[in-house]
Amino acid sequence: MKIAFVEIQNFRKLKGCRVEIASQETILVGANNSGKTSAMDSMILFLKKNRRKDIATTDFTLSNWTHINQIGTQWVNTSDDNKPDFTQEQWLPYLPSVDVWLDVNEADIHHVIHLLPTLDWTSDQLLGVRLAFAPKDIEKLYKEFIDACQAARQTEQSASSEGESKLSLWPESMRDFLDRELHKYFEVKPYILDPTKCNEPDNGVAKPQLLPADSEPMDKEPFEGLFKIDVISAQRGFSDPKTEDDSHSSFASLSTQLRQYFAKHLNPSESPDNNDIEALQAIEAAKTVFDEKLKTSFTPAIKELEGLNYPGFSDPQISLTSKISPIDSLDHKTAVRFNLPGSASLSLPEKYNGLGYQNLISMVFSLIRFRDEWMRVGKAAKRQSNDETIIEQLHIVLIEEPEAHLHAQVQQVFIKKAYHVLRGHDRLKDDQFSTQMIVSTHSSHIAHELDFTCLRYFRREPAKQDGEIPSATVVNLSKTFGDSDDTSRFAARYIKSTHCDLFFADAAILVEGSAERMLVPHFIRHNFQKLDQSYISLLEIGGSHAHRLKPLLETLGLLSLVITDLDSIGESGTAKIFPERGKKYRTGNTTLKEWIPKKEPLDEILDCSDDDKQSDNKQIKVAYQCPIKLKYKDDSAEEEVIPYTFEDSLALTNLQLFRDYQSSNGLLKKLTEALGKDTLNNATKEMFDNLGKGSKAEMALELLYLTDPSALKPPAYISDGLQWLEDKLAEKKQDFLATATTEMKND
Repeated sequence: MKIAFVEIQNFRKLKGCRVEIASQETILVGANNSGKTSAMDSMILFLKKNRRKDIATTDFTLSNWTHINQIGTQWVNTSDDNKPDFTQEQWLPYLPSVDVWLDVNEADIHHVIHLLPTLDWTSDQLLGVRLAFAPKDIEKLYKEFIDACQAARQTEQSASSEGESKLSLWPESMRDFLDRELHKYFEVKPYILDPTKCNEPDNGVAKPQLLPADSEPMDKEPFEGLFKIDVISAQRGFSDPKTEDDSHSSFASLSTQLRQYFAKHLNPSESPDNNDIEALQAIEAAKTVFDEKLKTSFTPAIKELEGLNYPGFSDPQISLTSKISPIDSLDHKTAVRFNLPGSASLSLPEKYNGLGYQNLISMVFSLIRFRDEWMRVGKAAKRQSNDETIIEQLHIVLIEEPEAHLHAQVQQVFIKKAYHVLRGHDRLKDDQFSTQMIVSTHSSHIAHELDFTCLRYFRREPAKQDGEIPSATVVNLSKTFGDSDDTSRFAARYIKSTHCDLFFADAAILVEGSAERMLVPHFIRHNFQKLDQSYISLLEIGGSHAHRLKPLLETLGLLSLVITDLDSIGESGTAKIFPERGKKYRTGNTTLKEWIPKKEPLDEILDCSDDDKQSDNKQIKVAYQCPIKLKYKDDSAEEEVIPYTFEDSLALTNLQLFRDYQSSNGLLKKLTEALGKDTLNNATKEMFDNLGKGSKAEMALELLYLTDPSALKPPAYISDGLQWLEDKLAEKKQDFLATATTEMKND
């Protein structure tokens, strides 16, 4: 038995999304504020029964409060001729819910009899349960809401009639009313879903089925005895309302965790059996010896007390006895020590080990504890009631942002070992019991270590209309990286060989070569302040391969700027040629030919409009060398010139700066010398001839050595592309601010 997917509705910015759960490890990735944490919190709050008390009005999708407040307004305005609606249909479309769809084998059917929708159900169908946070008793909610509103309005009218300033008393709206006592009126209700109406997402947006009007909630907890759910929460600060208290913390010291594990699974004093006799005899012998020592040692002091006529004839005599508890022997700060390498006699207490490794050990031990509690290891089994001795079929472990506790190096160690630790028990060697581990992360180190088919990418979506808020959809990257075609293999290999920042970025910039990779960050830092404040992933990829990332970038819906080269070639053949108009030249750049703008003739490419250089959805733009006008000499007129690549574009843009270099070397020297020619045409042809005669990377390094980067002006095509990217990111931010403002007004 495994969870196939969950569909989350109306929970924060997750208006409706499907998260497909892999059979073993699922990694939730995405940029900041994309919905990863919301997805994790929704599963924690709805699936863990003892956490449901933490559901708050702030967990409702913000824009839905407009509709919920309208229900309250309608109730206030009801009359004898206009009876209130006490049905759940008007509530459910706006309430948080989580649909859990299970893939169940025939061998496990007896465990899920209570979840079968009909007797016609077959094991090739999924089983679905909706957990909806809904009103307990709508009529009671109506009565107490109306009473509160009427009392508030009467008080307001009384104050107004007496000439006092206008009052605004609680409750002003249904939201205001529920803010105080949400859990008095709401609870999580489970409903069985119809597997024949399990709809596929529409463009990434989940389409959960509507419940029939006569739907009744189940009278028992649907997953009781089926799931064991454990959580390692992220630590976001002292006042995080969703962080569990210290008693549930997975990040107590290892000493504390070992003591808790010993108490639950190993304590010989707890339900002793034959294996504990030797330990108990040793404890009793130690107690006898110690008691005799106490008696001997305290005899002089007790006799001195008796000299004070106490204890008297009728008073009890003083005696001392010890109590040796195995668990108390671990109750001190140095219970755990780390032996120094090469010496068994030298050791340090736990607190002296590196923090990253302390947390790694602590997290792994948490996983061991979760597994052994699930498998009822040791004394845990004897402590269970008859019902609790039945081991749950599925163990779900939710881990929030483990990088919050781990250094970069140990993040990789943890994620590689975590699932194996959770399965490290003899009874888990077959498929009788299943484990699914779900991890949310913002760490490229963690994303890098696992197969990309495990990744679920949270894609931010803009608001579709006024009164709505930006939402999120989830992309199953197994459908992107799981294909066997060359493009999928290339994308996976390329990202594995570089970095996985792409999965967490606000936008991506693809550059042609190493020179652009070194200098573009400086162009951004010194010329585009707002862009510099964004999380940009910069990828170096040649023009002949950039188009191979097209499926991935389009799947991620990531704003992307592709900075590439014109790469002009002749009418026939593939030899590079100095770019000129009107000679039937072409581009040899595969990105320009096959991706954007999908043109090959050089003249057409040079005349492309700004729209031509963008994808259909305006989320991807290419930037390449275009004709520029400049004065080659102070006393000359402006002339048009067409650069061939980044290096000559940079030299022409920073004409005087390049001319002033006196001690340059390599390609930089050749470009500087070319700019000494008598005409612009001769200079550009000289630069073109020399572009292949030196290292472009060395040129960029020499520029950074000789020049303050702030003095370098970016070529026009790069500047235009970066400005487009900055404006697009500002649009996204503005969209969020505008919709948020609308929501505040509506509330």
